Amino acid sequence: MSMTYSKLSWKDLDEELFSQLEVLVVGDVMLDRYWLGEVQRISPEAPVPIVSVDSSQTRVGGAGNVAANIRAFGAKCSLITAIGDDDIGREVEQILAGHDVRHYLEVDAGTRTTEKLRIISRNQQLLRADFESNFTREVVDRCFQSFLELLPSINIVVISDYGKGSLGHIERMIEMATTYGVPTIIDPKGNDFTRYTGATVVTPNELELRNVVGAWGSDEEMESKSLELIRDLGISGLLVTRGSDGMRLYQPNKSTINQDATSFEIYDVSGAGDTVVAMVSVGIAVGLDWHKILNLANIAAGVAVQKLGTAVATRAEIQSASEAEQIT
Repeated sequence: MSMTYSKLSWKDLDEELFSQLEVLVVGDVMLDRYWLGEVQRISPEAPVPIVSVDSSQTRVGGAGNVAANIRAFGAKCSLITAIGDDDIGREVEQILAGHDVRHYLEVDAGTRTTEKLRIISRNQQLLRADFESNFTREVVDRCFQSFLELLPSINIVVISDYGKGSLGHIERMIEMATTYGVPTIIDPKGNDFTRYTGATVVTPNELELRNVVGAWGSDEEMESKSLELIRDLGISGLLVTRGSDGMRLYQPNKSTINQDATSFEIYDVSGAGDTVVAMVSVGIAVGLDWHKILNLANIAAGVAVQKLGTAVATRAEIQSASEAEQIT
């Protein structure tokens, strides 16, 4: 059985309460680079378009985008991640500083910082090139030590797993957070969710969930498979993001909560999941109920998808969007 609920305005929330939060994000960070230009002809060398690049932009992606969104909501945020000893890593550090994210960057001299290059023309992505390599065990261990040092002063932990190699101690992180009574929110990756056992909430998209539990033929079967996964992992909730279909929250012994997606013009969906995870983390940390959390996460994601690339949604933008949707 599912239920829907009334909407909420951001202005009803206590800004000071958010400002007192200490959120810790740990995970994979990357530089998102965008080359923008016009296509006016096809290459004579191969049947591919030639893009005359006239501008470029950079963003911090992955766990960095989660942290930047948390800061934009008004909460304090620390980020632990690994980077290479290169110009890309230094650019990531500068962007994080610009977002006022406290960053603990473990540098691996033998590898490179993850970078994603996207070539875009007239709002259409034509090509993406990824540059990445694995981090050493020593650097991964140093990330875990930083985690242990910061944990006692943290209200909530977000583990942003993009499968880029900086997370080698997820199980121990969840275990230690539980010991301190700190909730853990997981943005998952891959087909093996057993390493997330004992977390508070796991937030896969529909494809990620399907890869773990198998296909379903109805909402009832999806619910059954999701609740079985919750039992197997010993988690408190499974939040499934569904793109234009919104979000669906499963919890043991509770009714499923459906959140419809807000109708916004979509410019770029990349990074919208980061915005959702960020809002879920601060919402849980300040004690909002799930109805309010999903409502605000939906509005925040709607703001983010109207921007180019990985982007943040600020308090002012969320409030403006909520008012435009006549949210009371």
